[in-house]
Amino acid sequence: MAVDRAHVLRSAAALLTRKSTATMDEVAKAAGISRATLHRHFAGRDALVRALEALGIEECEAALDAARLDEGPARDAVHRLVREIEPAASLLAFLYTENQLFEGEGQNPGWTRIDERIAALFRRGQAAGEFRIDLTPAWLTEALYGLLASGAWAVMEGRVAAKDFTYMIAELLLGGALRHHAEPPPAQPRHTAARHTEPHHTDTREES
Repeated sequence: MAVDRAHVLRSAAALLTRKSTATMDEVAKAAGISRATLHRHFAGRDALVRALEALGIEECEAALDAARLDEGPARDAVHRLVREIEPAASLLAFLYTENQLFEGEGQNPGWTRIDERIAALFRRGQAAGEFRIDLTPAWLTEALYGLLASGAWAVMEGRVAAKDFTYMIAELLLGGALRHHAEPPPAQPRHTAARHTEPHHTDTREES
C-alpha cells in the first residue's frame, strides 16, 4: 500500500509539537506505519525535521499571502497575520527549537523570504506613523516569532484558551509597537484665584 507522505509529515508534526524528544519509532507509530517504511521516506530524524521545515515555510508563506499584508492599516494586517498563521503556530514553535535549522550556510532561504515580508509590514507601519521608529523592523519580527511560539506552547499545555490566541499575541505586540502620539497638555484649572476666596467653613456644632 502506498504511503501518503503528507499524512506522515502531519502525524510527525502533531507528535513532535507535543513531544519534541519523540523517537522515530514513536513517529512511525503515530503515522500508522512501520519504522522501516518511515526510514524509506526519511533516512533519519534530521531528514524528517528538514521535511517539516519545508512544510512550516510553505504554511507560513500561505498565511502571509492570506493576511494581505499590503492592505489597510498595518496594525490590522498584524491581526490578520496572527490569525492566519495560528494553525501552523505549533509546528513553528517546534521548529523554533531546532537550532541547526538556523545555523551556518545551510539555512533554508525560505526563512529569509518570510523575515523580509514581515519586516516590510512593520516598516510600512513605521512610515505611516503607526509604529514606533525606535524599534527596528527586525526586532519587531523576532518579537512576533517569540510570541507565536510562546502562545502555541501555552495553548498546547492548556494554560491559554485557543480562542484567545490571536487577540493576546496581537494586542501584546501592538501594545509595545504602536506609536503613542503626544497628547496636548492638560487644561489649566479655571478661576484659580477663586479657590483662595471661598468662605472658610467652620464647625458650628455645639460643644457638649
